[in-house]
Amino acid sequence: MDKQLKKGVLQLCVLSLLSERDMYGYQLYQHINATLAISESTTYPILRKLVGKGLVDTYLEPSTQGPARKYFTLSDKGRLLQETLKKEWQTFKQNVDTLIGTGGEHNEEDIPE
Repeated sequence: MDKQLKKGVLQLCVLSLLSERDMYGYQLYQHINATLAISESTTYPILRKLVGKGLVDTYLEPSTQGPARKYFTLSDKGRLLQETLKKEWQTFKQNVDTLIGTGGEHNEEDIPE
């Protein structure tokens, strides 16, 4: 998959996964990588940006497999953004599907000359 396509939706993917449950960075990477094949180093800059904007909060949890893990949790502000971005994505996807022929047909009167 094209890097630029992935880059444009990764923030929405991270916010959406965190809307389901709190996760630590490597968990987020694993979930996203299973579908979009990203590098591990892609996830952390996105998380830092989201924390910096107050969209995601963090907390530490002890781990039985080493040092404490930093978990990420969606803030109220992040939840609102996730809902907004999800609606925008759905509209965008529907429009692209229409253009590429997988989401419906164009009416001749809809196409400008």
